[in-house]
Amino acid sequence: MKFRPFGDPAVQVSAVGLGCMGMSIAYGPADEQESLATLDRAAELGVNLLDTADVYGLGANEELIGRWLSRRDRDAVFLSTKFALKRGATTGRVDEVDTSAEYVPEACDASLARLGTEHIDLYYMHRRDPAVPVEETVGAMAALVDAGKVRFLGLSEVSPQTLRRAHAVHPITAIQLEYSLFTRDVVEGEMLATCRELGVAVVAYSPLGRGMLGGMLHSREALSEEDNRRRWPRFAEENIDANLALVEAVRDVAEQIGCTPAQAALSWLLAQGEDIVPIPGTKRRRYLEENCEAADVTLTPAQVALLREAVPPQAVTGGRYPAQALARLGH
Repeated sequence: MKFRPFGDPAVQVSAVGLGCMGMSIAYGPADEQESLATLDRAAELGVNLLDTADVYGLGANEELIGRWLSRRDRDAVFLSTKFALKRGATTGRVDEVDTSAEYVPEACDASLARLGTEHIDLYYMHRRDPAVPVEETVGAMAALVDAGKVRFLGLSEVSPQTLRRAHAVHPITAIQLEYSLFTRDVVEGEMLATCRELGVAVVAYSPLGRGMLGGMLHSREALSEEDNRRRWPRFAEENIDANLALVEAVRDVAEQIGCTPAQAALSWLLAQGEDIVPIPGTKRRRYLEENCEAADVTLTPAQVALLREAVPPQAVTGGRYPAQALARLGH
């Protein structure tokens, strides 16, 4: 595995990280045995960046990572988690965003307990409540750094202006944003320029378009009834065929390169700069191995351009989130 500097030049993370959410929720039934085996394989392959959040499975994902972490070398793992989103215990839906200064230490202590660790390497504000000044939230997060409970601070899905305000209170190491061949407008432009000016790394979540760019999904019917993608616009009946056609265009370029569509999509992201770190999520070893091999795919400038041209932004059909979730982004 290749490594990349992460905010601080002294900190190195694997060029391809591992998103752990799907091990507990969203993409069909959980399989703890295979998930733990996938985490073991990730360690064998040199993947040290693991991403979770307290809201994933109402804490179940952090607990899973904690069980795995209890038998590993803690110092070999760069562990990130998030706070702020709250799910209703009965509905299972996110129905509150809490970024109050009072809630920050409470949420952190609960995550530390579930993870079974004394510190979190990177602690993100998952979403922002625009009614709460970000300076107050980041000030409370900075107190966690002073207490030794957190090493670095991060934000997720905020505006460039919010990033600047937060960074003025305490250095922000990374910002997590959706970034893929399917979703480029979130990062490219003012946000990426701001990150590079401030020295903030970009952690790209859903780098495979929630699995669609992996090339293994051929129809909406293939999604199980438990799969959350059934309610996401790009997988809707009226949109999915057009989007799958774009995946075929990526597959054509990938064949020219000599890799899989997933590897092409991930290597394209890696080619956007050393400060871009994708965290494709999976709960299966075979997909993890395929994703990690993307770090060894070196694209020519012409191949980078071909992949970009294969997915014209205006050709992607449907929003990246349902309307309610979209309303929580970009504050």
